[in-house]
Amino acid sequence: MGNRGMEELIPLVNKLQDAFSSIGQSCHLDLPQIAVVGGQSAGKSSVLENFVGRDFLPRGSGIVTRRPLILQLIFSKTEYAEFLHCKSKKFTDFDEVRQEIEAETDRVTGTNKGISPIPINLRVYSPHVLNLTLIDLPGITKVPVGDQPQDIEYQIKDMIMQFISRESSLILAVTPANMDLANSDALKMAKEVDPQGLRTIGVITKLDLMDEGTDARDVLENKLLPLRRGYIGVVNRSQKDIDGKKDIRAALAAERKFFLSHPAYRHMADRMGTPHLQKVLNQQLTNHIRETLPSLRSKLQSQLLSLEKEVEEYKNFRPDDPTRKTKALLQMVQQFGVDFEKRIEGSGDQVDTLELSGGARINRIFHERFPFELVKMEFDEKDLRREISYAIKNIHGVRTGLFTPDLAFEAIVKKQVVKLKEPCLKCVDLVIQELINTVRQCTSKLGSYPRLREETERIVTTHIREREGKTKDQILLLIDIELSYINTNHEDFIGFANAQQRNTQTNKKRAIPNQGEILVIRRGWLTINNISIMKGGSKEYWFVLTAESLSWYKDEEEKEKKYMLPLDNLKIRDVEKGFMSNKHVFAIFNTEQRNVYKDLRQIELACDSQEDVDSWKASFLRAGVYPEKDQTENEDGVQENTFSMDPQLERQVETIRNLVDSYVSIINKSIRDLMPKTIMHLMINNTKDFIHSELLAYLYSSADQNSLMEESADQAQRRDDMLRMYHALKEALNIIGDISTSTVSTPVPPPVDDTWLQTSSGHSPPPQRRPVSAVLPPGRPPAVRGPTPGPPLIPIPAGGPSSFAAPPIPSRPGPQNIFAANNDPFSAPPQIPSRPARIPPGIPPGVPSRRPPAAPNRPTIIRPAEPSLLD
Repeated sequence: MGNRGMEELIPLVNKLQDAFSSIGQSCHLDLPQIAVVGGQSAGKSSVLENFVGRDFLPRGSGIVTRRPLILQLIFSKTEYAEFLHCKSKKFTDFDEVRQEIEAETDRVTGTNKGISPIPINLRVYSPHVLNLTLIDLPGITKVPVGDQPQDIEYQIKDMIMQFISRESSLILAVTPANMDLANSDALKMAKEVDPQGLRTIGVITKLDLMDEGTDARDVLENKLLPLRRGYIGVVNRSQKDIDGKKDIRAALAAERKFFLSHPAYRHMADRMGTPHLQKVLNQQLTNHIRETLPSLRSKLQSQLLSLEKEVEEYKNFRPDDPTRKTKALLQMVQQFGVDFEKRIEGSGDQVDTLELSGGARINRIFHERFPFELVKMEFDEKDLRREISYAIKNIHGVRTGLFTPDLAFEAIVKKQVVKLKEPCLKCVDLVIQELINTVRQCTSKLGSYPRLREETERIVTTHIREREGKTKDQILLLIDIELSYINTNHEDFIGFANAQQRNTQTNKKRAIPNQGEILVIRRGWLTINNISIMKGGSKEYWFVLTAESLSWYKDEEEKEKKYMLPLDNLKIRDVEKGFMSNKHVFAIFNTEQRNVYKDLRQIELACDSQEDVDSWKASFLRAGVYPEKDQTENEDGVQENTFSMDPQLERQVETIRNLVDSYVSIINKSIRDLMPKTIMHLMINNTKDFIHSELLAYLYSSADQNSLMEESADQAQRRDDMLRMYHALKEALNIIGDISTSTVSTPVPPPVDDTWLQTSSGHSPPPQRRPVSAVLPPGRPPAVRGPTPGPPLIPIPAGGPSSFAAPPIPSRPGPQNIFAANNDPFSAPPQIPSRPARIPPGIPPGVPSRRPPAAPNRPTIIRPAEPSLLD
């Protein structure tokens, strides 16, 4: 069971990748993969093509890989390729695969070298591959070309970092042999995200292009510039071979021949080359998947639990079952009615904590927006006094009146009551808009059935519009009733005697009836927006508004008061929103041109939304702080002075003004009470009753059940994806359970000294240059090769787990074993055969030589110190 499970690990990850990617959730689960990183000329594409045995990747100059390519290799008896973005098509011609990659890249990035982090998913089935999942990342570039931005280097690095920083990803760092290894960008980036080297595998390409007489033997033996998982060398096709359409199988045979025939590599030929790299990656990825099983299992279980409830509805789902359609229609209409009522009446479950919706917004209209409109309309002082004076004079005619005419009072009151129609109708429109928005929010759950959702919205919206006319007629009727009879005998009406005695100063600043002078009207956070940067800049304070003052504190505990501003002679004006600001601002200023706060003529107060601004303005109006137009709307001072020339007329105007104020306050109080009741009865409650009792009948009469319950293509696709993902998760958990209980993990290779791999620039020690021979004069002692530059080698215990660690130097094996093939790719490396005069004179005792002693007087062959790879 364990072996079967091991073979299924990588296909399992591929299946999960497809299931999650198909519904856009692959980012939620970091699946184990191999990220291939390297420079533009490192030969990454050739390595991947050698794995597949086919030419299928785009070629060209500059940056060619402009989107990550997730390549899933799957062993199969037949050979073909599939793309996730066109699942229905199987590609058997790999030239078409290349064309599809180029077309899909251009579709997202454009045709002029742009890049994108959105991956392309390609799956290749072939009898010539081992199961692998690799991500081909864009090559690291320094200079932008075409449409690429100036920071292209950093964008590509950020994209690469997104993939290699995941703990579930192995890193395949590809570096050409003909460049300075210590300056490898791929190894530097791997070191940043994997400082202990647990996930990094080195690949050295272009070994056949090194300068004559040099080699990378010490690097490949992991002696020079070591990595914890070691290096593997490969030989790719040259550009001439690619242009000449050289077969990849022939190239692999040539690669094998190169390693067997090269004197520096033939002793480790079985641990070099593309087939061995593929086997090692298969093993390393399998082991890595197994090591990440605990965290992967927990993530899969949480995903499965989140899907359980939804999948339960789909298990016995039959789209064409009429019984199911009838039941679903009844349930959805019933649920729509419940959701609508909850949003209007309020509910404790599924509370929206981000914004007001439904009934809460309607409540705000009733008790903040509507009173604000009433108060704003009510206090237009100069026009009102002018109208009263005109009415008194017109009623007296040519005569000089001795008494205050009550007809003037009645005429002015009726004119003020008529003005109530506009804010009342506006209130109805605002409530209707909120009701329609609520209907749309509730029908969002019907998205699986587009026709049903459309018909439900149309029927309910039509009913609301019908009720709109009746509600407005009723409200206009209420106002007409108020106009029909002016009841001066009302218990709250002050009467003529009290009106004449009222102090004009208290009239100048008045509060809403039943509003105590010391009662707090509002508390909340506001930002003082116009404090200069030198004095600390804009800052948020806790404001408290009463009928007499505006105070602000450091915080809502109201212990540290910053300032208290009396409301005398204050007005409100609008301030335009700043170009770079997302705040909504209004200002408070003094009508007598005095500073309001410190050296500021006005303080600008900022809120997060326009609704908050309107609400604060309404609160200031309740405290007697009115908009600026009360003082600036009429600048005709001469006409005002003509009214104030007659003291008797002034007294009559003041008396009627007080009477009008008293009676209009009574009317406003009545309208503010009746408006919400009328709208609730005629519109909101009626709509709820309609949804519960008549909506279903209207739906049946508007269309047949089959068309209403026709499922959307998106919903059908979502259901299929959900079921596929659910079964993939269950299968994955079953296989993971088998693996975790029946296999033993392979230990990670021991640490190596990789201090050579620093982010700062440096040069690697030189590679080995091997002349053919050097004959010394007889009797001269042999020259001793100095110590190899770089850190000392880390001794590896016998039987160490890493197949890439440097073994001890053994005696030379028999000739029959020099080129013996190692059938087990994961076994310990073969013994290193002898080389002429490889042993320095001062070797530790007990270590045997690689070959028998040289014959007497035979010249000794030596090597000079190795030059750099770049020399």
